[in-house]
Amino acid sequence: MPEKPTLSSRSVLKSAVALGTVAWIGLDSHRKAQAQQKASKDAMKYQDHPDGDQSCSTCMQFAPPSSCKVVEGAVSPNGYCIAWAKKA
Repeated sequence: MPEKPTLSSRSVLKSAVALGTVAWIGLDSHRKAQAQQKASKDAMKYQDHPDGDQSCSTCMQFAPPSSCKVVEGAVSPNGYCIAWAKKA
């Protein structure tokens, strides 16, 4: 009768490390893909001044002090683009 294979601590540890590495690489790739999905300032018709009472600082996409979830690069809190959506 053949012997059953046994799991050593070393083989379990190697498997855990391999799975952790694969998961980390996947998460890192996902973060990079998200960062690349932002639109250019030109595409979003970004301007450094508000459009009436609509400004980046009153938009739900704005991430203080000078970032946006939609537009790439730094933005002014007093800026505006066509993605503007009022904060709730």
